[in-house]
Amino acid sequence: MRAFTVIGPPHSGNSSLVGALAGLDGVPVRRLGMMGEASVTGFDYMQERWAAFDIPGGLDNVAQIGPALAASDAAVLCAPAEAEAAVLCAPYLRLLEASGVPSFIFINGTDTAADRISDIVAALQVYCAHGIILRQVPIRSEGQISGAIDLISERAWEYREGERSALVELPEEMRAREEEARYELLESLADFDDGLLEQIVEDQRPMTDDLYSVATRVLQHHDLVPAFVGSATMGNGIQRLMKSLRHEVPGVAALRGRLGLGEEVAAVACLADSMKHLGKTVLVRALQGGVEPGARLGGDTLGSLNDLDAKTPVSALGEGELGLTIKSDHIALGFFLTSEGTVALPDWAQPSPPALRRILRPLHERDENKLSAALTRLGEIDTGLAVTQDERSGHLVIGVQGPRHLRRVVDKLAGTFGIKVECEEVPTALCETIRRNVELRHRHRKQSGGAGQFADVVLALGRQPLGSGFAFSDTVKGGAVPRNYIPAVEAGVRDALAEGPAGHPVVDVAATLKDGKAHSVDSSDFAFRTAAKNATKEALKEAGTVILQPIMQVSIDVPSVYAGGLVPLMSGIKGQVLGFEAHPSAAGWDVFRALMPMSVEEELFRSLASATRGTARFVSEPDHYEELREAAATTA
Repeated sequence: MRAFTVIGPPHSGNSSLVGALAGLDGVPVRRLGMMGEASVTGFDYMQERWAAFDIPGGLDNVAQIGPALAASDAAVLCAPAEAEAAVLCAPYLRLLEASGVPSFIFINGTDTAADRISDIVAALQVYCAHGIILRQVPIRSEGQISGAIDLISERAWEYREGERSALVELPEEMRAREEEARYELLESLADFDDGLLEQIVEDQRPMTDDLYSVATRVLQHHDLVPAFVGSATMGNGIQRLMKSLRHEVPGVAALRGRLGLGEEVAAVACLADSMKHLGKTVLVRALQGGVEPGARLGGDTLGSLNDLDAKTPVSALGEGELGLTIKSDHIALGFFLTSEGTVALPDWAQPSPPALRRILRPLHERDENKLSAALTRLGEIDTGLAVTQDERSGHLVIGVQGPRHLRRVVDKLAGTFGIKVECEEVPTALCETIRRNVELRHRHRKQSGGAGQFADVVLALGRQPLGSGFAFSDTVKGGAVPRNYIPAVEAGVRDALAEGPAGHPVVDVAATLKDGKAHSVDSSDFAFRTAAKNATKEALKEAGTVILQPIMQVSIDVPSVYAGGLVPLMSGIKGQVLGFEAHPSAAGWDVFRALMPMSVEEELFRSLASATRGTARFVSEPDHYEELREAAATTA
């Protein structure tokens, strides 16, 4: 069995293409839907077994592409037949480039295309470091594409609605265009084959079989990316694409070599879900024989294996075959599996950092304990999900790839685990610092029978430069405060700084114990800690505090065509542009850097999606704190 992944931007026709390819032989197919609307379709073509992973478009779903590509022998990018839409393919081309997987481009919807195919390819080429070569040129009739010419075999095919394309004579008016396009194809292929280059230089006509052999080799080495044309909904160009997949896509051995896998790697976990009556199920592809129920895989014993219908038991998986693991909770999505453990997928297959964060609260108090366990289980089948805990409130926080991903997680919690939740925005991590230096004396005295409590401290609080943090020192002389009590004083100061007058942690303060008194009987660590805490609280009220907001350094990966438009966008959300430059490894991309308040991160996410048509992603990290203006503080 060979496997390939079909990806592309939203509404490009991924699912239609998979359905058309799988239905070519007219035999029943096996389709299984998985988490996040992804699916796998098993089908036969010319008595060979195939599997197609269909990953929906949109940045909410990109995290699912990596594991699927790591299990694939090839990939097909389904591209809209519009030159202006090429930028929408940029994130997918970038991922294919990084993965090194043999890749095809299928320009879909050519039955209604108005743009020249060569212009569409040129627009796509901007985002692809490897050359994109047209393997077909369209035949137009009355302004519409009515067929295509294969540039290697030089055969012309006329599309027939609802039927297979018919072989026709190459139209006379197309000969000049066909010869021009074919020469461009041969020149591109000759860059990777000395024999073909010699034939071109000597003006010899290469044999068709030799050309197919060279085309196969450059595809398998990911030297060039071939582009085909057609319409999945009309069935146009599907047979030609499937034949190229059949003749040119390598097998599992090439996948192992491409990824540098050792002999110990037996399988890869590529899709997953939690299904009713089955529980956690992970789709694995065997990369060698010996994957069978009862064997060790992923560090423990493998339970049952089912076919893609999720019902039929499988006794063993041959090399390249797919199966659903049942009753194997130790297996998680997104890993290569050995008998004794797991191996992480390559960096390119790892999910992007979460774009949205939300606090989750169960609607029913009885689900409080169940929620954490359910999210842990979800994280094992959803690599794009991150689960943390809010340091201040202790509530669970999830990080997701976008709003659609968030809805999927919420629906899954309710439908599969029976936990209904409500979502809240994560509050900005504001802080406080003192307005001015202050010195204050506080005496703690308490007598309630028996040993009493006594501690007297003189504390000075001084404002430090932003970002300096907390510092503690003492200048006590003459043993006024015994040395063994000074750590308790520092602890008391820290206790008070945990929450200032406005309810936020107090930072960038230097505390100095200048003097004090102790009692030989009634003094204790507790007494001095209490005295220091109360003294600090009183000092904070006397000095007053200002609120500080976190400023984030943001790095945005954006198609170059949109980079200039981010300058006014960033200014509109009170950000400071640091600059932008060409991405060091991704063709057609820029890296845009800026500083902005943490409170506008979600606004940036929404604005960025609109300004870049959902193509750009950003990561942020804390840079520094700065004073929050009074007007902004009232709305924070």
